[in-house]
This record gives sequence, C-alpha cells and structure tokens, in this order.
Amino acid sequence: MSQSDSFIEEVTEEVRRDRLFAMMRRYGWIAIALVLLLVAGAAWREYQKAQDRTAAEGLGDALLSALEQSDPGARSAALATVPATSNGQQAVVAFLAAAEAAQAGDASAAADRLEAVAELADLPQVYRDLARFKALALRAEELTPQERIDGYTALARPGSGLRLLAEEQIALSLIETGDAEAALSALRAILADAEVTSGLRQRASQLMVALGEDPAAGDANTSGNE
Repeated sequence: MSQSDSFIEEVTEEVRRDRLFAMMRRYGWIAIALVLLLVAGAAWREYQKAQDRTAAEGLGDALLSALEQSDPGARSAALATVPATSNGQQAVVAFLAAAEAAQAGDASAAADRLEAVAELADLPQVYRDLARFKALALRAEELTPQERIDGYTALARPGSGLRLLAEEQIALSLIETGDAEAALSALRAILADAEVTSGLRQRASQLMVALGEDPAAGDANTSGNE
C-alpha cells in the first residue's frame, strides 16, 4: 500500500469516527431514555406484583377472620365489611356471604348479594350465570312459577354451562303451573341431550315416571325411528 493510500484510509477512518461520535452526541440520549424506560417498567411490574400479593394476603386474612365468627349471621355480617378491590374479589366475598346468609335463614339477603355479583360486567359469564342460578333458587318461594321459568330460560341459552340444570328447573316450574305435557317435553329434551349427566338423567327419568310416562319407552321409540 502506498503512502497516499494509507493516508486516505486514515482520513476516511477518522471521518467515520467523527460521524459516529457526532451521532452519539446527537441521538445517544434516545438509547439512554430507552434503557431508563425498560428499567422503570421492570421496577413498576415488580412493584405491582408486590402490591397484588399484599392485597391478596390482606383479603385472605380478612376472609379467615370473618369466617371465624361463631354463627352464620355474624359471619355474613363480617363478610359484608371485607374490602374487595376487584370484581373477582367482590364475587368471592359475595358468594361466601350469600352462603352464610342463607344458612342463617335470610334467603332474601343472600339473593341480593348474588344478584349484585350477576351485574358485575367484567366478571366471567360463568360466574355471573352461577350467581343468577343460585339467586333464583333462593327466591323460589317469593317468585311465581312463570317468573322462575323466565329467569331460568335466560340461563338455558346455548353454550351456557348451566343450560341443562336450568332446563330441569323450567320443567319443575312447568309442573307447578299444571302444564304436565310441556314439562314432559322439557324432560324428554334433557334426556336426549348428549351432555346430560347421569345424575340429571336419573332425576329427569324419575320426574317423567311421576308424571305417568316411562322414560324407557321414549328411548325405545327413538331407537326404533333411527
């Protein structure tokens, strides 16, 4: 390599270095800011985890303290004072308080707590449906059969985990109205459902027998048609 080529290469390298330093002086703060943001984000996540852990521990301690009361009424009253900061926590507290209120004989108060859970928009639908189902059962004596049918029909929609149980309650309410044929139709649909459990199948069959129909005859007819 000639001296002129070596000189040109040195100059070129120096120019590159100067440009690099200039870019670092001009834009280096962006990289520093990004690093600081990443560090701050990680610290904030750890802080949030610690806060959530502390809140969960506090809720657990409060629940245990409330459940240590001597009788169901006192436990229900103590649970009503437990602070809950999220919909999930509110649901847990409400389910426990409703169970204690029902055990204490205050079905109306228990149903009120469950109906409040059913209105929590951010709560998963399965828990809202369960709250409605339990509330309807607790209000059974104060609701007319038709009101119960309307309430359970909303829970018997396709895809609901409580669909078949709601249909069973509809059949029972139809029996109360004196519409035995409609009740039998509902019971037949339950028995024909692929998702029916053995316990529900047994209860539906017993109801059909009580209404004067042999469930086995219906199964035989179905098999014959196939």
